[in-house]
Amino acid sequence: VLNGKPQLSKCRRYRLDVVQNLSVQGYIPGRDINLTDLEQESCVDGWRYSKDIYLSTIVTEFDLVCSEQWKQPFTSTVFFVGVLFGSFFSGQLSDRYGRKPILFATMAAQTLFTFAQVFSTSWIVFVLLLFANGLGQISNFVAALVLGAEVLTGNVRVLYSSMGTCLSFAVGYMLLPVVAYFLRDWKSLLKALSIPGLAYIPLWWLLPESPRWLLSQGRAEEAEAIIRKAARWNKVQAPRVIFENYSVKETKAYKEPNSMLDLLRHSSIRTTTLILCLVSFTMTTGYYSLSFNTAQLHHDPYISCFISAVVEVPAYISSWIALRYLPRRLSVTSTLILGSVPLFMIQLVPQNLFGLSLALEMVGKYAFTTGASLMFAYTTELYPTSLRNTATGTTTTVSRTGSCIAPFLLSLGAYFNHLPYITIGTLAVATAFAALLLPESFKQPLPETIQQMHGREMIRCPCINRTKTSVPVVLPVICDNLPC
Repeated sequence: VLNGKPQLSKCRRYRLDVVQNLSVQGYIPGRDINLTDLEQESCVDGWRYSKDIYLSTIVTEFDLVCSEQWKQPFTSTVFFVGVLFGSFFSGQLSDRYGRKPILFATMAAQTLFTFAQVFSTSWIVFVLLLFANGLGQISNFVAALVLGAEVLTGNVRVLYSSMGTCLSFAVGYMLLPVVAYFLRDWKSLLKALSIPGLAYIPLWWLLPESPRWLLSQGRAEEAEAIIRKAARWNKVQAPRVIFENYSVKETKAYKEPNSMLDLLRHSSIRTTTLILCLVSFTMTTGYYSLSFNTAQLHHDPYISCFISAVVEVPAYISSWIALRYLPRRLSVTSTLILGSVPLFMIQLVPQNLFGLSLALEMVGKYAFTTGASLMFAYTTELYPTSLRNTATGTTTTVSRTGSCIAPFLLSLGAYFNHLPYITIGTLAVATAFAALLLPESFKQPLPETIQQMHGREMIRCPCINRTKTSVPVVLPVICDNLPC
């Protein structure tokens, strides 16, 4: 029954031998025989799928319908779980072994497993490969974000951390439905998605390792060589002595921590980490929850996907403007409030004004997209070099739990239509107040040590009495006015 009207089932049918026997006896189902009493059976002859939109999909390939329909959303969840684990481990590996090796290793993993999915012989094999794909998918994004933030300086760093990464994501997002429209089958699409990975191979010889990370590991000569090479490329004169008062023995005697536990060891760092995790979780939950409704934008799924990608472009431009001219705390808090207000207003819209409700959802998505882009740059600015990638990976890991629960959050609408919007809006408002306690990083150089992070301005909660933690020995600072 659909909307109070009986519909033909696509998953079950009346047993043919029973129906034929009743017909031979002259009985008419529905008049002489109660249909609810007739024995049913599953579609033992299989299913026929429409090819009006797609020639083939994972659903049609592995028959993920009827009793197997639960595998459709579960497949997406497996991918996001892979993304979650990839975010968790890649950050720590990058802080330990370097930004560049982890970047290219995870890019290779994503390309390899994407291509391997084409040869999946079963749904189990497909989801295992999809999980491995997710491990590399977000890992190379985080590694590239941190590497660029540490190599670039000043306004160029802000431009890269916002427009360079997120707007590039939007462009790829827009190209996806265009390519899918012309290919129409899932194997061809996966091949098309894996081939561009080969184009990144020459970048191994072009991209440098992060000088900041090299210096934190006591490899000053390599860091200096990279900076002098950058100076020659930019046709500027590098200082005769770049790292003044640098002592290898001093650096090796005190090695900055680089594990996830160090994000929770000191009270100020612990508070910052927990609040950043909450903000990132809220932004991601709001973004994915509202993105899953994009199928309503147009009856054609390819156009719906394209529109969903296009509306992110002004959000990323707004993110860059905010990072360029506004304090970070103000920007993050404002996007959270802007994202919550339209979600509360949806309850006041009459049902016949569907377009207005959809417009309010898009305003909410615009705000959460802007905020999510802000958080990538904001996180890299708050942590020292030894913890930067670990912190970015950790906050990204927590945020990805939001993408995992978003489908279940939307299912609350079955109990009360506006409950998902109220939940997301309330979470955003509560998070906005918590974000006010974060340190400010606007127009400040990247911290190189934990001691410098402790010195950041931070609004203190009046109900908590903190004692200042002293941190010994600092590493030399790479100034932001150097030609790196």
